[in-house]
Amino acid sequence: MKSMTGYGEAAAQGRRVKIVVQLRTLNHRHLDIQLRLPREHLALEEEVRKIIRQRLSRGRVEIFVTRSLLKGPTRALELDEELLAQYVTSLRHAKRKFALQGELQLSVFVGLPELFRVRETETREQDERALLLKALAGAVRNLERSRRREGRQLQLDVQSQVRDLKRVVPALVAEARKISLRRIDLRSPAEESAGAGSEPLPGEAPSGPVKGDIHEEVVRLTSHVSVLAELIGAHEPVGKKIDFLLQEIQRELNTVSSKAPELPVVRLVLAGKEGVEKIREQVQNIE
Repeated sequence: MKSMTGYGEAAAQGRRVKIVVQLRTLNHRHLDIQLRLPREHLALEEEVRKIIRQRLSRGRVEIFVTRSLLKGPTRALELDEELLAQYVTSLRHAKRKFALQGELQLSVFVGLPELFRVRETETREQDERALLLKALAGAVRNLERSRRREGRQLQLDVQSQVRDLKRVVPALVAEARKISLRRIDLRSPAEESAGAGSEPLPGEAPSGPVKGDIHEEVVRLTSHVSVLAELIGAHEPVGKKIDFLLQEIQRELNTVSSKAPELPVVRLVLAGKEGVEKIREQVQNIE
């Protein structure tokens, strides 16, 4: 079991660039990814989202990526060789055509600034992609550790509430049997005669829909609570399944209290509902 809330951070560093990825997850009914990338990494947005969707199934995910240069941008001087060749060709042509004297000297070209271009060198795009993905993988691992750690605390609390529910259900089973026995004892002689040979076995509810008979609801409650206990120990995302199961348990408890509004039953139903609400509060944090 994992919590939907957590935090993870990791960094990856190259010779000139450092990438830091921070992940924060919060409660949300569905998977909602909020991504903030530096301008240099905008082309990687869909790839980052795909990785997150593969690892997380539910919750609001906030991703912050920062990029910092470890050194100032280095500069490189570039010679426009094509333009230089045109200059040389043109000057030689002019020398021949106009019978000019002298040789072409390097100093002639120093005064031509358009032959040279100064540019700032950057890291290669592929290198930065590798750094970003490495930092993202580390941040996701740390996030998962955080979510599992908090998930263990949630699991302990939910297990405690499930144990309380497990005590309520057998008590309701006992009350259901008492109600069934009382219904049998209160039957009229005509009903006794009509039902001869078809009386329920000890501990079973009488056949037919009888007001106050909560046997079917208690059977379903027993099954639901059993499934709930299994889900609590599952390693897969179970938040939505648990939430649905709690709705079913709540529905059965409501039916029990309406069909058998007797004080012992009402007290047990209230205790059960209290446990359901406590579990539902925690399920809002479970993936």
